[in-house]
Amino acid sequence: MTKAPAKTSDEQLLHMVFGGELADIQAVTFKDLAKLDVVGFYPNYAEAHKAWLGKARETIDNAQMRYFIVHMHRLLDPSTDVTKKKPAVKKKA
Repeated sequence: MTKAPAKTSDEQLLHMVFGGELADIQAVTFKDLAKLDVVGFYPNYAEAHKAWLGKARETIDNAQMRYFIVHMHRLLDPSTDVTKKKPAVKKKA
């Protein structure tokens, strides 16, 4: 059994930015799926956040419009989810 390579800071962690007009601002239901705006795919969260912020600012006057960042790397490889807490290891007394 081979060990997975260590994660490096320059590793590509794919993110997607997309958005559209919501039917109701209290839920994430889009008015028209055919009109979703796929802004793009980015190699890390920082780049995706820049794109998201640009689109959010561009559409600030439309309260129904929302943009999202999807952590594609978590869907493709759940082991890249750095937010998951590792189980605590019990030490022998």
